[in-house]
Amino acid sequence: MNTFAWLIKREYWEHKGGFYWTPIWVSGVMLLLTVLGILSAEVFASRASVKINGGIPWDRISQSMSEGSFAQAGTGLDVAYIALAGLLCVVLFFVLFFYLLGALYDDRRDRSVLFWKSLPVSDTATVLSKVAVAVLLAPLIAFAVATIAYLALLVIVGTWALLHGINPLPAIGASHTIGLFWRMLLTIPIDAMFALPTAGWLLFWSAYARSKPFLWAVLVPLFAYIANGWIGLMGLPHLDKEFMFKDVIARLLFGVMPGWWLDDSNGGRHLFRDSLRGSDGNSIVSMFDPGQIYGILGTAEIWIGAVVGIGLIAAAIWLRRTRIETAT
Repeated sequence: MNTFAWLIKREYWEHKGGFYWTPIWVSGVMLLLTVLGILSAEVFASRASVKINGGIPWDRISQSMSEGSFAQAGTGLDVAYIALAGLLCVVLFFVLFFYLLGALYDDRRDRSVLFWKSLPVSDTATVLSKVAVAVLLAPLIAFAVATIAYLALLVIVGTWALLHGINPLPAIGASHTIGLFWRMLLTIPIDAMFALPTAGWLLFWSAYARSKPFLWAVLVPLFAYIANGWIGLMGLPHLDKEFMFKDVIARLLFGVMPGWWLDDSNGGRHLFRDSLRGSDGNSIVSMFDPGQIYGILGTAEIWIGAVVGIGLIAAAIWLRRTRIETAT
């Protein structure tokens, strides 16, 4: 176990830029844009002699705000929290996609695989450490950064409100920060299970391909999708197009993006779209209901995908153990 922990630390330190600094920089840019937006609005209003509040004192606006208004403001904060986390999920997808593609290929390309094989570390532990980092550690880091960035956003918006005589605490109290935090945290194990097919697929080609693993990983399912379509046009038995795209291509290529499966687990509802159309905070929180999310464990889809992913990971371990030629 101590060896496995050191393998995970090795992966983290070798790829700290992608796992740690990338989410920080992206969140920092979003916060900077928020500050610049507030400053631009203030400067524009002062130069144009136009009051953002229509000339009504801010303290009078604050006094006239009803509980419903604060509830709407709290819902806006909830959407901001989810949006920050969602943005980092998209960024994390690209980081993990190329990390897994190069996880075993790069060792062969620079011939460092010969050094690692000389150490008393099994191929199984080496590959599984890369899987653990991709499906658990990296999402946890991204989620932690998103949460800290959201708290910083609350400070920025709260400070702006206080400067205008508005008490931000009722709006913050109407949000569901704590509820969203632990509910989104509980989705990470399900994210990990959904990520197994993609992690296994990318690691397989990382271990197998002598060159250009990206093309192999992407073009093989793409050609399979096209071939299935041609077979269908000829009237021969074929797989449903939606099944091919959603349950084959998406599971093999996009599974490492946390939360991509949430719409399916919630009856096809779209979280961000419904939120922006006026869903209240309680409905937003209910989208992450643990009972509803973990209920997906009762479907065959997630378990079939997990078995396929485990099989591909096992194949990647076998390839790393048996193939000693270097990549070109």
